[in-house]
Amino acid sequence: MDLSDSALVRGLLSEAPHVFAVFGADGRFARVNSALAGLLGAPAEELRGRAPAEALGADLAGQFDAPVREVLERDTETHACLRFRSSSGEERQWAATWFPLRGAGGEVAAVAMTGVDITDRQRAAEELRRNEGRYRSLVESNAQVVWITDARGRVIVDSPQWRAITGQSEEEYFSGGWLDAVHPDDRERTEQAWRAALEGSTVFDAGYRVRTRASGYRHFDVRAVPITENDEITEWVGANTDVTAQREAEEMRARLTDQLSAAALRTARLQGATSMLAEALTVEQVVQVIIDVGRSALAADRSAVALLDPDLGTLRVINNAGMPDVPGMPREEIPLTHSSVMTMAVNSRRPVFAETPQILRSQLVEAGAETEEVDNFLRLTDEQAWVGLPLLAAGRALGALRFSFTRPRKISQEDGVFLEALAGQCALAVERATLFEREHRTAETLQRSLLPDRMPVVPGLVLAQRFRSGSRHVQVGGDWYDAFVLQDQRVAAVVGDVMGKGVKAAAGMGRIRNAMRALALTNPPPAAVLTGLDRVFDATEDEEQVTSLAYMVVEPGTGEGMLALAGHPPPLLVSATGEATLCDGEPGTPLGWPTTRRQFRFCVPPGSTAVLYSDGLVENRKRGLHAGLDELVSVATDAPPEVVSSPHMLLDFLVDRMLSGYEQDDDVTVLAVHVPFPAKGD
Repeated sequence: MDLSDSALVRGLLSEAPHVFAVFGADGRFARVNSALAGLLGAPAEELRGRAPAEALGADLAGQFDAPVREVLERDTETHACLRFRSSSGEERQWAATWFPLRGAGGEVAAVAMTGVDITDRQRAAEELRRNEGRYRSLVESNAQVVWITDARGRVIVDSPQWRAITGQSEEEYFSGGWLDAVHPDDRERTEQAWRAALEGSTVFDAGYRVRTRASGYRHFDVRAVPITENDEITEWVGANTDVTAQREAEEMRARLTDQLSAAALRTARLQGATSMLAEALTVEQVVQVIIDVGRSALAADRSAVALLDPDLGTLRVINNAGMPDVPGMPREEIPLTHSSVMTMAVNSRRPVFAETPQILRSQLVEAGAETEEVDNFLRLTDEQAWVGLPLLAAGRALGALRFSFTRPRKISQEDGVFLEALAGQCALAVERATLFEREHRTAETLQRSLLPDRMPVVPGLVLAQRFRSGSRHVQVGGDWYDAFVLQDQRVAAVVGDVMGKGVKAAAGMGRIRNAMRALALTNPPPAAVLTGLDRVFDATEDEEQVTSLAYMVVEPGTGEGMLALAGHPPPLLVSATGEATLCDGEPGTPLGWPTTRRQFRFCVPPGSTAVLYSDGLVENRKRGLHAGLDELVSVATDAPPEVVSSPHMLLDFLVDRMLSGYEQDDDVTVLAVHVPFPAKGD
């Protein structure tokens, strides 16, 4: 198809989607295409030859008049934005260009205008600006530092937030200076992780500390991801999130947890120490508990306990092994005038903490020690830290504790509280143990003084006794035994047990023993003696006192006799052949209980042995009375013949076997009455 130039121009003017107009030199419309006419709301024919002010409203006319005048007056191209509102009320924008049309002589003969609808493009650009603003606000509000690098990890976009935090210049940041702001301890690890992410094209996840403008450090969690186009990485986008508050909270929580755990551990250790100290009856046992606590709770290398002798003005060290072996330094008796950790604690009534040798030197010199002596001690000892604690009871000094360490040791405030509480418990235990040992010695002396020195020697009868005190671990009890010859030459044998411990029990045992002898010598039958003892008991003993005994009268040579029991375990009879049985007589009730006392025949045939004993032989914390009686019979049955024929060997055998494997928690009293076979020729 062949189109003329005029037809082509008319087609473009009428059909093209762009707006087009030509204005004459007088500023009037000369031509208007249909697209523009439609926007102006008037046919093109009506607009031709009219000025914009004549054909259009003031708002629209102004958009055309000014650009046309500018082109005519300045002979130059100009640009402006046209705004039209459609019949539906929608406003659209057109980017318009005005340029001069020249006549044959080059003069400006007319002005042409073309325009393109940019409404959608403007909207897209505006939406993009809004999105960018939202993104920027979101990043800033989240306290994140966003950064961008190229595919090789080089910074390509400035990060004002980073520079505001670190104080770096733009040049420092772009030259790779971001790594210089990372904490030295985190730098190598961070750089290696970043290089590995770049080489492997993997997500970069890290956490490191960043030096701030104020020269402090803040914690950041960092994550960067690669951006790809056509399977090629074009750049990396990362974000640093400030997690300092979170890390500080975690560290604070961890510290609090550690402190609570340490406090709970100290409390448990103090409770354990208190429990062990409560069970310690002697000073020796208290010292062992303190050594164990020093080793387990304090990790002390040495622990020592010293008791004060106020008359001599010295500290007597109970366990010398807990003191350093330094020539010239006292280890057993330490005068209060000699400056040491323990004497300082006693003299000041306050704990002494020396965390280093320098601190101890200063404290000792201030307390009056000779500098040369102190320096000599510090040079020779392997100790590096010391604790001295006074043992105080009602403000009165009993002694001191000493803990030492072969390394410097920091003593925290919490440690100090624990140590003072421990010293308080130790002081109570030492005071209690000291009183116990004093009472124990008195009671033991009394108890042994009331027991017969030796057994009577009677033809036709062999007597043997064994008394094993439980005094090493418990208080002295009221166990006793006695044997004596009656007026009719028969022999009385008795084993008794005054329940209770200490001086009171021992004194009660003495009264009953003396009354027993007096009654037996005047009226020896067992039933009569027990009846008389009941009356004595009611008159002299407390109602809550309980006393048991086994009393027998035996004829030398024949072994014929009588037996009465007052709530006491039955005697054991071991025959000449080794057969063992328990007496099945009536057990009776303890002394002082209203009852009719009975006696029964009890014979010890020649070659046999009757064994009277206290309950400490058969009963303890792990073995009940009935089980103990059964075991006693079994043990006696297993005795070899040479043991059965010797009452002394028999008692040793029974005591050793019955106590084997058990902790002795009571006195053990055993009395044997053996009737030998008649000698040949009798």
